[in-house]
Amino acid sequence: MSDDAATFSAQIRSATERQHAEAENSSFIGEMLSGSLGIASYQRYTVQLWFIYRALEAHWDLLAADPIAAPFIRPELARIAELERDLAHLIGPRWRDGLTALPATTAYATRIEECATQWPAGYIAHHYTRYLGDLSGGQVIRGTAEKLWDLPRRGDGVRFYVFDGIGNPAAFKREYRRLLDELAVDDLERRRVIDEGQRAFAMNAAVFAELGAEFPARRPS
Repeated sequence: MSDDAATFSAQIRSATERQHAEAENSSFIGEMLSGSLGIASYQRYTVQLWFIYRALEAHWDLLAADPIAAPFIRPELARIAELERDLAHLIGPRWRDGLTALPATTAYATRIEECATQWPAGYIAHHYTRYLGDLSGGQVIRGTAEKLWDLPRRGDGVRFYVFDGIGNPAAFKREYRRLLDELAVDDLERRRVIDEGQRAFAMNAAVFAELGAEFPARRPS
């Protein structure tokens, strides 16, 4: 095994590779980005993200004081304010009225909250799967959404995917993986974190499945 393959960041990436590919190729995301489901599907997806990221960012003050989680709490990653601007643009100023989370979204957010308040190392698994995904595949969603629904480039409606505070995403991701490699936990705890990363991807897939049921693919007549 090479030194690179032995790193913790490589281990977690390898352990979640299949689930990552399945999430990227989910039928809901594919149909949404084909334009066949309309902008309502993108709005509904963005609402689910709001519930998920509210859970991710609600306890940052607590986590910033934790020796394990603190290095990962980076203000340039914060997404809630950007999501709220997107929702105001997509839905209107009363976007909070009647906002609902899918059951899978509620389960996902609840698990993130549990980890944030009880298990900081497990929280990092969720942090990793979300934010590094936003900096990578999320950019494909942004570019497609801008074109499909005539949204302002890097503006309201897609701000969730725009990280103005990160000038060099590739360098940021390298630094992030270095922090993972230096995570001050033992091998057993690292195994548990990897398992939680797989759980995070599974919970994300469950959200996609419920969105897909709400917005079934339109078959040609």
